[in-house]
Amino acid sequence: MFKSGNVTVMVADLQRAVKFYVETLGLKLQHETEGHFAQIEATGLTIGLLHLHGGQNSQQEKSGSMSIGFEVEELEPAIKTLKSRGVEFNDAVEGEAAQVVHFNDPDGNALYLVCSR
Repeated sequence: MFKSGNVTVMVADLQRAVKFYVETLGLKLQHETEGHFAQIEATGLTIGLLHLHGGQNSQQEKSGSMSIGFEVEELEPAIKTLKSRGVEFNDAVEGEAAQVVHFNDPDGNALYLVCSR
């Protein structure tokens, strides 16, 4: 069911974070979305940098500064499978590059499924 995974780091200043990951660490910027999100590529790992602002992304703010994402081939079958196993999903986000749906582990840690378009 899972295709790959990535880690999302919640950041207060997206430009500062991008500069650190790209210029300081030497990783590759895959794309950036209007000061809200940037995707950084490292060998074997994708790092998402998510700028938290205002009332958006309240679930991630409550659960800490990182979340774990699981990339899936198709979102709906993965949601159906996990719901049958007792997973309760939170908000879904439709973006230009991907669809994302959030959920939590039993300890409240933020997790999500992502399906690229």
